[in-house]
Amino acid sequence: MIFRDLAKNLEEKWNKGKVIVLIGPRQVGKTTLINFILKDKDYLFLDGDDNTVADILANANTENLKSIIGNYKYVFIDEVQRIPNIGLKLKIMVDQIKDVQVIVSGSSSLDINNVTQEPLTGRKFEFQMFPVSWQEFENSVGYIKAQQQLEIRLLYGMYPDVINNFGAEYEILKNLVSSYLYKDILALAGIRKSNVLEKIIQALALQVGSEVSYNEIAQLVGVDKNTVNNYIDLLEKSFVVFRLNSFSKNIRNEIKANKKIYFYDNGVLNMLIGNFTTFQLRQDKGALWENFLVSERMKQLSYKQSIAKSFFWRTTTQQEIDYIETNADEVSAYEFKWATNKKVKLPKSFMDAYNPSFLVVNKDNFREFLNV
Repeated sequence: MIFRDLAKNLEEKWNKGKVIVLIGPRQVGKTTLINFILKDKDYLFLDGDDNTVADILANANTENLKSIIGNYKYVFIDEVQRIPNIGLKLKIMVDQIKDVQVIVSGSSSLDINNVTQEPLTGRKFEFQMFPVSWQEFENSVGYIKAQQQLEIRLLYGMYPDVINNFGAEYEILKNLVSSYLYKDILALAGIRKSNVLEKIIQALALQVGSEVSYNEIAQLVGVDKNTVNNYIDLLEKSFVVFRLNSFSKNIRNEIKANKKIYFYDNGVLNMLIGNFTTFQLRQDKGALWENFLVSERMKQLSYKQSIAKSFFWRTTTQQEIDYIETNADEVSAYEFKWATNKKVKLPKSFMDAYNPSFLVVNKDNFREFLNV
């Protein structure tokens, strides 16, 4: 088992009188993590995917819930978004059944927020879980083995099953993409036009590292701009992609409204574009490297509960910086280059306006960038 850094974060919130909510995509190890934390405790496990369990909980009143929980001090409800009215039931557990720690997990922030947002206001600690981070991977297999596998991870990504089943990566990713992306997400949103989702997500995969035009994608797919925005919003809430906004503050010709979109996992990205050619032979090495670094940085910022905000920067005269991070009044700029001999300078206008720190992140020093 790969030890997950989030375990410490969860245990720190144990027995504080609030529900612990763990959300993240399917198959990143949420259930495994919670079962591991609870392994020495006598706890009640309730599976929201079980129709009988879901029906009982959906219709339970306060006395029913007390009977269900009995003498258990820990209750773990998995796939909580499958259970109707679960937000109100969780509120009852927190308010009426004392000295019980409730932990719930689910695979969509969209559904979980719909069922828990209002009832659990002020009554929950929420955490996000992602595919295995580089730090978790390195801590598990050791520095040398991790370095040896860097190019493999850039191709096949960081899902636990992918890491743990060497040689079966393609099959695992294919099943993951077909079942999670094209079935779960469509069912989640009640969408029947799978070809639209497929075209949009493939267009995004081919534009990683570049600014995304919703209008261009709309014309390519044959839908309107609002439909594209709604699908991307759904993909983001399902932890498939995330957006970076453009950084703009002082300079007149800074791009203000555009966005870049990245994938949380390189393996999913490569499966979507159907390309697992050896990394050194890839024409899109720069895009894969950038997606890996930005997604890894997002994991670390989330796990360490950082208040830093992430952006990219570009001007109308085509000056650009791959990644910008702001933390209070500090501005940090990063350029991503796979090769170690690339010399890069920041645009003078950006230096003069923001006085940032600056790092060129390459394959020799990327661990510095990921150690938030």
